[in-house]
Amino acid sequence: MSKTFEIAVFHGDGIGPEIMAPTLDILRDLSPNYDFTFVDCPAGARSYLDMGSDLPETSLAAARKADAILLSALGDPAVRYPDGTEMTPQIDIRIALDLYAGVRPVRIVPGMRTPLNLPEGRSVDFVLVRESTEGLFHTQGKGHVEDDLAEETLRLTRATTTKVCDYSFRLARDRMAMGHRGRVTSVDKANVFRAFAFWREIFDEVAMGYDDLTADHAYVDAMALWFVLKPWEWDVMVTENMFGDILSDLGAGLMGGLGMAPSADIGDDHALFQPCHGSAPDIAGQGIANPFAMILSAGMMLDWLGRRHEMPAMVADAARLQAAVDACLAAGEVTGDLGGSLDCAGAGAAVKARL
Repeated sequence: MSKTFEIAVFHGDGIGPEIMAPTLDILRDLSPNYDFTFVDCPAGARSYLDMGSDLPETSLAAARKADAILLSALGDPAVRYPDGTEMTPQIDIRIALDLYAGVRPVRIVPGMRTPLNLPEGRSVDFVLVRESTEGLFHTQGKGHVEDDLAEETLRLTRATTTKVCDYSFRLARDRMAMGHRGRVTSVDKANVFRAFAFWREIFDEVAMGYDDLTADHAYVDAMALWFVLKPWEWDVMVTENMFGDILSDLGAGLMGGLGMAPSADIGDDHALFQPCHGSAPDIAGQGIANPFAMILSAGMMLDWLGRRHEMPAMVADAARLQAAVDACLAAGEVTGDLGGSLDCAGAGAAVKARL
């Protein structure tokens, strides 16, 4: 008998619904071993205009109840709060569900456009883990502003820092079983800020419980340089919220753009999966958006659900989905942003065909 999982689906704004459609189509027909019930959850700019809230309580409740959350691009720069700031319901969900580990994989595979000139024999396959609930985002929307002064507060707690570091070591151990090097690098600024010396101390404490893995440190400014000069050196990196926000976009740039950048936000009891890119309202409705980041995010969801529920077949399907996207890249079956001629629906169909 197949197992049914309830998925909270946020279709999003702009190109969000366009890239979600082929993703759900792939998931519906992926396997006879399991099935999905998709629960539509309004959120974002359109929800704000239609319902007066960018994250209605009913949507948050559905996300809390679901087995996993699949979230497309949310927001629209033209729709803002009265104070001029953009709405970020995806961050509100992270905080509400304590999704402390932001997982941002960076892979460069044959056929992928990259600004890098990779040396012969080098490959790039690392994961950046971003603490997603604290750091410099702690006072988001609550910063202190005067006529001649503005202040935001960076906050790190032992409990959350311990959890995100522990998650990173467990991830590195899982990757080592698949042939990766088993290395975890803490990215911080401990030479300047006491808060990051505190972070580093906790990282080292956690590392003591993983003597089969390599643990080391890097300063964030140096790591930005090394992302470009030697990205093949890294395995798993863990860092503070704002540093992770910046470095994850740099990682997407190595892959040729945000259209190839999936992500997950994972907590103890809940997990959310979404592309790293925005809603791109300038191309919305044209059917030309790249759906790969959304599809790959769904693949990360399959892997998480499969491991959580001890379903090896689902974990294997996550790998099959990744391989199907890789095959499309190698064959040039891609959208215009990657140098191809397919539209959004066509790219989704190409992935489905290779499954």
